[in-house]
Formats: sequence, C-alpha cells, structure tokens
Amino acid sequence: FYVGLDLGQRHDPTAIAVAEKTTNHIRVRHLERVPLGTPYPAVVERVREIVWNGQLVRNCALALDGTGVGAPVVDMLRAARLGCDIAAVTITSGERQHQKGSVWSVPKRDLIAGVQLLLERGELKLAKGLRELGPLMRELTDVRATAGISGRVRLGADGCGEHDDLVIALALACWRAKRGTIGFGA
Repeated sequence: FYVGLDLGQRHDPTAIAVAEKTTNHIRVRHLERVPLGTPYPAVVERVREIVWNGQLVRNCALALDGTGVGAPVVDMLRAARLGCDIAAVTITSGERQHQKGSVWSVPKRDLIAGVQLLLERGELKLAKGLRELGPLMRELTDVRATAGISGRVRLGADGCGEHDDLVIALALACWRAKRGTIGFGA
C-alpha cells in the first residue's frame, strides 16, 4: 500500500490518499481531507491511525509533500515510528527528478502526468464509495497549465475556485507506488 500526504493547514486542506498496487492496477482505497486548521501533530496522529489499520500495518510506504513547512512534519512522522518507509518529496517547477540524501525533488508536472497516464491507460481504479470521489474528480478537471509573464508554466487549480490537494496526495501515492520501497527511515 502507498500513502500520499499533501500538507496544508490554513488555506489549503491536508489531503491523504491510500493506493494499493496490484499486478495490473493502482487501486485508490482511501481519500481524505483533514479539516482546515488541523495542527500538524494531529495530522501525524491521523496518518498513524491510517497506517496502523488493517492491511497497511507494516505493509505500506508514505510519500509526502516536504516542500516548505513539510520538513518539520517529515521529522515528526519519522519520530512517530509509523512502521512504514517514508520519502519526503519537494515539489518543484523543475525539469527533472533528483534525489539528495533522503529528499526527492520531483517536478509537479511529473506528478500530475503520472496520474493522467494511469487514467488514460485504465490502470488507475477508484474504489466505490470514496467520500472524496466527487471533489477529486472536480480537482482533476480543474488542474491547468498556465504560463506566467516570465514564460514559466504553472500547474494547479489556481483560478478555478478549487484546490488540488486531493490530486497531489493521489499523485504522491502513485509516484511512490511506481517506485516501490525507497528505503528512507520508518
């Protein structure tokens, strides 16, 4: 199982996605938005509840947005001894993925393209009854590439009235599922 965690707090919700990798598919088993304003220690506790439940116990890997305020949360998650492999991902506007120590830098474009490719190939399956399925579908249709004055392309739901937190959480879970266990501290 692969868990994606997109951190937010005051303006954007934190989102959690759990995906199961099977032989031919990645099946989304859980989607959740944590309420706005939830303190990070409570987010860590919620992640602990998820990864210590049922089939996920010592059978999962976590990829989380380590961009900005994510670094201290990465430390808190590692200290929580979740029993799963943890990879911090700095989401960039760069051209290539790279790794420095225990942190991956991954272009947002690559994360979103990974989800799009899985959808196009019919390899991404969504479990029936996901509470956040409607919001995820809206986010997927709201994600846009927009070019700024400098010519730099930005990806996100900016200006569409929606967030992209569920898409990013799902993208992180899918990114991690495609790589398997990376081996950075549980």
